[in-house]
Amino acid sequence: MPNSGLLAAKEWRISDVAFPLGERHLALLDRLGPVLHHFIQGCNLLYRWSVQGKAPAWIADLLDRGKPGDLVSLSRSAALANQLPCVIRPDLLWTESGFALCELDSVPGGIGVTAWLQERFAHWDSALVGGVDGMKQGFVHIFPEGDVVVSEEAASYWPEMEYLVGSERMRWAEDYRCGDRPIYRFFECFDWEKLVSLRESFDADRHRMTPPLKPYLEEKLWLALFWLRPFRDFWRRQLTEKGFRLLREIIPQSWILDPAPLPPQAVYPGLEVNDWKEVGQFSQSERDLVLKISGFSPLAWGSRGVFVGSDLAQTEWQERLTHALEEFTSHPWILQRFSKAAIVEHRFFTSNGEEETMLGRARISPYYFLIDGKAELRGALATICPADKKLVHGMRDAILVPATRMEEAGRAMGARERGRELDASS
Repeated sequence: MPNSGLLAAKEWRISDVAFPLGERHLALLDRLGPVLHHFIQGCNLLYRWSVQGKAPAWIADLLDRGKPGDLVSLSRSAALANQLPCVIRPDLLWTESGFALCELDSVPGGIGVTAWLQERFAHWDSALVGGVDGMKQGFVHIFPEGDVVVSEEAASYWPEMEYLVGSERMRWAEDYRCGDRPIYRFFECFDWEKLVSLRESFDADRHRMTPPLKPYLEEKLWLALFWLRPFRDFWRRQLTEKGFRLLREIIPQSWILDPAPLPPQAVYPGLEVNDWKEVGQFSQSERDLVLKISGFSPLAWGSRGVFVGSDLAQTEWQERLTHALEEFTSHPWILQRFSKAAIVEHRFFTSNGEEETMLGRARISPYYFLIDGKAELRGALATICPADKKLVHGMRDAILVPATRMEEAGRAMGARERGRELDASS
């Protein structure tokens, strides 16, 4: 482990086998980066049009719910108009039918962890996604100099960022004042009001910060807005027909939990009900759905604001649904089809060094860095959780490994085994 460590106060299971991806999955990952870049550009454009009166005003109003006025004004400033996140990380569940994109993160953790795993695994695996140093080089390209500013809320990720850039470039957000150095923001927008020194000293015209302070781009609501029929032509123009079809295949159908009543002859597409109360009365087999808080909340990351309908008793499901509808004016929620991750097997080491095999469910998190205007895939982290866990995210029982090409995985494992035999014989 590096001297800095990687994730403070967090543990995971260690394996020496990378997660194998077949050509079909690798081809999709190569296509996905540019499509997601265009998607985020489209989100930015649609919001700006809404503010300017060129698109329905309710779009910007919805995305700005619960946010302080000064942050909304800053996000709309001319200086930030065309700025976009330089790192794009979708969370892709590994399902029987392919990938399911359930989250899209522009302030992602795991960059340093994945970089370190690439460096280690490259000793015995020559086909890692991103190679031996794709993550490190990707970060250098987007942020060659300046301060990495981390909030106390995100303190667990300090060590991995220190591993990436060195201790001399690390700063705490709570007492940071802007100077002449560029800033890499490793804090959520909901922390902004608490960061008094940073907030008072930041000038959008003078100071460069990435990702830009655009909380509207960090809302899960976009996954539901993508599915709204009135915007279909807009997304087709933004993404091309092929890109549009790709996202329709991998983004689960999603709905905005808006309590406004529908006309009696209307239904929510895909749910085929007229009232959210009917969704609350769904049987357990019908509740293959997940509730998610959209953003701008401490509950909006780390799976803390996520509830799977089929896991809840009917009464609790109704209570959660009612609470989400009541928060519409301050913290909107979305409803999404639940994508069940497929069962995989993966080897790991116990704390005493013994080998075991775990039945688990996997999430693949590819990292795309915007380099010369193009979204380049520079690495992918696989998180494999025990099979009895419905939500796949970082936890102490999870295995963390980089992704590799499937045809090379067997050869890498064989090389590793031969190395062990040599060690034993010597």
